[in-house]
Amino acid sequence: MYLARFNAVNRIGFVSTCFRGNDGASLETAKWRQVLERMGYDCYFFSGASGWDSEKSMVVEEASFAHPVIKAIQERCFGVTVRSEKLTGEIQAARLALKRAISTFVESFGVDLLVVENVLAVPVNIPLGLALTEYIAETGIPVIAHHHGFSRGRRRFAVNCVGDYLSMSFPPRLRSISHVVMNSGACLNLSYRCGLSSTIIPNVLDFDTEPPGMDDYARTMRRDLGIGEDEALLFQPTRIAARRGIEHAIELASRLKDRRAKLLISHQERDEGSDYYMRTMDYADLLGVKVIARPDIIGGGRGSTEDGRKKYSLSDCYRNADFVTCPAGYEGFGNAFLEALWFRKPILVNRYSILRRDIEPLDFDLVVMENNIRSDTVETVRALLEYPGAVEIMAERNYGLGKKFFSYTLLERRLRQVLMNFGQP
Repeated sequence: MYLARFNAVNRIGFVSTCFRGNDGASLETAKWRQVLERMGYDCYFFSGASGWDSEKSMVVEEASFAHPVIKAIQERCFGVTVRSEKLTGEIQAARLALKRAISTFVESFGVDLLVVENVLAVPVNIPLGLALTEYIAETGIPVIAHHHGFSRGRRRFAVNCVGDYLSMSFPPRLRSISHVVMNSGACLNLSYRCGLSSTIIPNVLDFDTEPPGMDDYARTMRRDLGIGEDEALLFQPTRIAARRGIEHAIELASRLKDRRAKLLISHQERDEGSDYYMRTMDYADLLGVKVIARPDIIGGGRGSTEDGRKKYSLSDCYRNADFVTCPAGYEGFGNAFLEALWFRKPILVNRYSILRRDIEPLDFDLVVMENNIRSDTVETVRALLEYPGAVEIMAERNYGLGKKFFSYTLLERRLRQVLMNFGQP
């Protein structure tokens, strides 16, 4: 069926567990959509939850990892090594329903090619991954599997009773799939572990467009968060998860006592449980650091709360930040890094493996730590906080490098390269 349509790909269907909010998959999908539509393609969306245009979207609640049925299945798949016949039956029933839904999506919108966002990489919804694999195998529909990360190395997936499913679908080995990864390490791992080739497309930003500047709306954010004019605002633009290294940002704030530093954390989702969140907050209390976590007034965009207070966007956070902290021990690539470059903010980064391989050779001007906050790190940050002129020189250099290596121009070039695998010009 689909072999005959390889040379006429006009409609592209994106598949994810969710299309809304500030998670990495949604942010990158929005960028891919913008570039693909600029290239002349029509884009449609299949997910378990969505805040995007309804006329181009199909929402199937069971595609979300937060759906009660899926959560109940997932909880019994990990931490044990043997699964019951009952659990197998539940997985297969959900798989069949989702496969039928995917088929309906493809036929309803006349989709010629699927772009699967992380669903075939991280097993947060096993029935959805199985459904996609089976549907692709049965139809031969061309697929770009866009992997933002893999389950290997994540402790919560290490012990499981679904090794057969993980081998089958995370990721699948099918001829009609072209795999896309975000960095050279993922490319090597996919090759070594699965025998699969892939194309590297890093996260990107529209560096040809200037970021929004400070305005009257954003100016009130510091006051509303209780940050004084003489206090330094460190901004951690990540989820609260152990691999984000938030404890390093807290230590940095503690050691900048003369700057009375406070730490703002953008995302409040505790996608890996509450233990790390509680430990992080206890650590901040121990060091006397004020951590600002305000999901009530900080979210995806501007607006008002029910009681009339202003709500601020992620962009407002960057506008008001004095320094951006990205001390992660591991990252697939790092949207926060690119956003900080775009907003021309100084950045603290940990030398995680992808930084060493893919970013350091490009010669960005960064404050770098190696798993620990040292005295020279603190002094460098303090100096930058005290001399805005030095920050301006650093930021302009970094912005130029970001435009050269991580722009929409690069994304379009790499997408054309991948689409050539399906006979596209």
